[in-house]
Amino acid sequence: MKTRAGQKIRLTSVEELLGVTNEESAMDLEIAKIRPFKDHPFKVLDDEKMQDLIESIRINGILSPVLVRPIGNDTYEMVSGHRRMHAAMMLGMDTVPAIIREMTDDEAVVKMVDANIQREELLPSEKAFAYKMKMDAMRRQAGRPSKDNSRQFVGNFETADVVGKENGESGRQVQRFIRLTELIPELLDYVDQKRIQFTVAVEISYIDQEVQKWLFEYIKDNGAVKLNQITLLRAQLQTGAITQAKMIMLLNDSQPGKAPSSKLTFTEKKLREYFPATYTTTDMRNIIEDLLKEWKEHQEMEDPEDEEV
Repeated sequence: MKTRAGQKIRLTSVEELLGVTNEESAMDLEIAKIRPFKDHPFKVLDDEKMQDLIESIRINGILSPVLVRPIGNDTYEMVSGHRRMHAAMMLGMDTVPAIIREMTDDEAVVKMVDANIQREELLPSEKAFAYKMKMDAMRRQAGRPSKDNSRQFVGNFETADVVGKENGESGRQVQRFIRLTELIPELLDYVDQKRIQFTVAVEISYIDQEVQKWLFEYIKDNGAVKLNQITLLRAQLQTGAITQAKMIMLLNDSQPGKAPSSKLTFTEKKLREYFPATYTTTDMRNIIEDLLKEWKEHQEMEDPEDEEV
């Protein structure tokens, strides 16, 4: 429906986003009794925005209460409000205004993600784990009644589409973000730092984590890798095992604008022309390596650059 000129546009409040009802009232709750949400995927950083929040709370106080749930022994788990609580702690406050609500584990996960996923400038890693946590919670809830009748939980194959629609992204994009949770931490940090492109990171996520460790070392020493390099690496891995040396050679040879290195090979039949029939392949390899080492030392001794002028 189109809005008329001068008509006010109504924005969704934090309370509405969290499903806070008029019957729920906030109370001052001791910070010492509040625990962070388990495996909270959103980072609380002491950055410029945190300093702005601290200054706002110093002047105006905490305008929106945090949302917590009781977890027993007079303690509570934070569902929404980690940044506000951190700012309050930096100001030396002992209590924060809080709404206490009974919630199951899965209900708490969904509320926690919904309250944070709309923030600007979320890191890829934050979105990745948040989407995964929410999808896992929704899948567990699928097939059984939900206390929140406004939310319909659906089957596994549709969950990504539901999560995406609620956050302005396609289900396919949600699935791509979740793939990032398969990266080793070092590579995921590189994604957050924009040292690895998102599409490249998604492709890397399908690679065994041992090879991912080799990739991290390669990127650390040589810089970013391209999508075509990872595509070739995945194709090579489909044919069987790979060594770290072979991976490095493949990545180097597939760098854009670089011609692949040529291979120098000798067949066993050819080598047999120079060795007695009783020699094994190991014997031949050892002799060849010794001869090459001797030749290299001889060349270094005769290197003109080493001669005095």
